[in-house]
Amino acid sequence: MKPRYIIGGLIAAVALVVGMYSLDASKIAYSDLTYAEQSGKRVQVKGVWVKEEPTDYDSKANRFTFTMQDTTGRNVRVVYNDARPNNFELAQSIVVKGRLEGGVMHADQILTKCPSKYEGNADDLHKPAAPGV
Repeated sequence: MKPRYIIGGLIAAVALVVGMYSLDASKIAYSDLTYAEQSGKRVQVKGVWVKEEPTDYDSKANRFTFTMQDTTGRNVRVVYNDARPNNFELAQSIVVKGRLEGGVMHADQILTKCPSKYEGNADDLHKPAAPGV
């Protein structure tokens, strides 16, 4: 076998290993707050905004804080170093990506799931159509 084929094969193998490692390192697991606290890793936690708790936006620091509840019912204060998402008030659920440190979720991304204007109410499915429609 020629040396250039061996070197080419080794370069391809190294590139494959580096690519696989990069993909593995960039994935973010869904978890609850307990796992996020124990692992210390960057995670994404699905939950809801606790509307009864105060929210705050500090325009000088560009920091938005609120309280969220995860799917297990545990509450945590979230600090997000950016503006409040535009549709935050309308969100049915939220996904916060970040690290839980010292009892506070330090978010670097917030995703909101809002109700779709295309989803109808279940009660509307059983109503008769209006005359002439």
